[in-house]
Amino acid sequence: MTNYDFDAWLISVRHFLCTRAKMQIVASDRARRENVPGYILFIERINSMQLDMTKGKPLPVILQFTIPLVIGNIFQQLYNMADTIIVGRCVGAGALAAVGSTGTIMFLATGFAQGITAGFSILTAQRYGAGDEKGVKRSVANGMILAVIAAVILTLVCVAIMNPLLHLMNTPSDIFQDAYTYIMGISVGLTANIFYNLFSSYLRAVGNSQIPLFFLIFSACLNVGLDLLFIIRGGMGVAGAAWATNLSQAISAVLCAGYIWVKVPSLKPEREHWKIHGSDTRNQLAAGIPMAFQFAITASGTMIMQSAINLFGSVAVAAYTAAAKLQSLVIQGMIAMGQTMATYGGQNYGCGDVKRIKAGVKAALLAEFVYSVAVALLMCALLRPCLGLFFTGDVDISAMMPWAETYCYMTALFFLPLCTIFIFRNIMQGCGYGFLPMMGGVSELIARLIVSMAAMKLLSYPLACFADPAAWIAAAVFTGVSYLFVIKKIGRELKEKTT
Repeated sequence: MTNYDFDAWLISVRHFLCTRAKMQIVASDRARRENVPGYILFIERINSMQLDMTKGKPLPVILQFTIPLVIGNIFQQLYNMADTIIVGRCVGAGALAAVGSTGTIMFLATGFAQGITAGFSILTAQRYGAGDEKGVKRSVANGMILAVIAAVILTLVCVAIMNPLLHLMNTPSDIFQDAYTYIMGISVGLTANIFYNLFSSYLRAVGNSQIPLFFLIFSACLNVGLDLLFIIRGGMGVAGAAWATNLSQAISAVLCAGYIWVKVPSLKPEREHWKIHGSDTRNQLAAGIPMAFQFAITASGTMIMQSAINLFGSVAVAAYTAAAKLQSLVIQGMIAMGQTMATYGGQNYGCGDVKRIKAGVKAALLAEFVYSVAVALLMCALLRPCLGLFFTGDVDISAMMPWAETYCYMTALFFLPLCTIFIFRNIMQGCGYGFLPMMGGVSELIARLIVSMAAMKLLSYPLACFADPAAWIAAAVFTGVSYLFVIKKIGRELKEKTT
């Protein structure tokens, strides 16, 4: 649990710096409107989309930032689904089950990468909120150096453990080789995943959620095209799906980096910043490692659940995979709201406004409650038509429906506690508190472990499906209580700094 220590004078002059910057932006924009063609204005406005989340009514500001993230997350899920849909329809149900059986392992690896890069960007968001321009650039350079080290270590570890891990998870023998081929391909390409997420996190740290969306949409379309090329024309099977994902993410990372270097000077480090800074490293690792382990702990729990699902055969695995993909798609609004709250918390913590943090959390909870009920109903309604997307006509969909319905209906009932987790966890992380959110992941793990072990012992598929809701309930209670503790502590600390 770590707070980032900002000097009192930085906090006191932050409003002056922000006001001055906004006046300059308004003046320049006015001049452009008088002298520049409309299409160029539009492009330039896109290029300067940096949202100050310390001003305005919390809910409109939060929604303005969240909506592009929702669209981006949906596209990311769609291009992840493209692998499974094209594999299921063009290679077969067995190949789909193989890809699906690695989903939790993939979540472990990519989630760890996403968590650590998001943690690196928290310091950037806080310094941006405090008006520390040099500190922002230094944190960007330091985070990139740390990301290179993390990419090397994570890739080597994943390549080394994948074979025994698949055996440990009771992967059915008829799909083992395809599962191993796919997950090894993903493991080798983790560097692309790490740097795309890092650059996207930096852009979001300064309030720009639109540009990562544009690159992600491009990447999603490219991934589908590469899937078709590698799998159908190239005959690469599940390996083609993995490499299509890797290549599309690598291109997105390059585009994000190029955009930052050319269009976002506030995030472009100078020559003197390109070295390891001890204080920045400690702060970034203090945020990044707990966030990474939080993802890893959650993924470990889902791996145990996957092990229980695997006991019921490849048909159950394929049906569960399709239903889980649909569920992952509809909850992206919850995840996006969580990402928003990390940036919102970071900027407002840097600004020293605890009342605004509280108001933002209340607004986010209200929006998430409405969203969770709506998407629960939507998921149940779309299950049957969506299931047909994954398989060709020679697969008996009616045989898979009972397996898919059990998971889908059971999880839909518990979307309300799930949505609170993302808000409470990310607001605490945005304010620099990483330990308690990580322990929320531990509570998820324990609940999922208990229920999954019981399901394996009793050979109960419904009980195995209940592992997710049990984990959500446990984490919702823990993170909710933790948030109340943290927000009180933040209030006391910020009051002491300003007095």
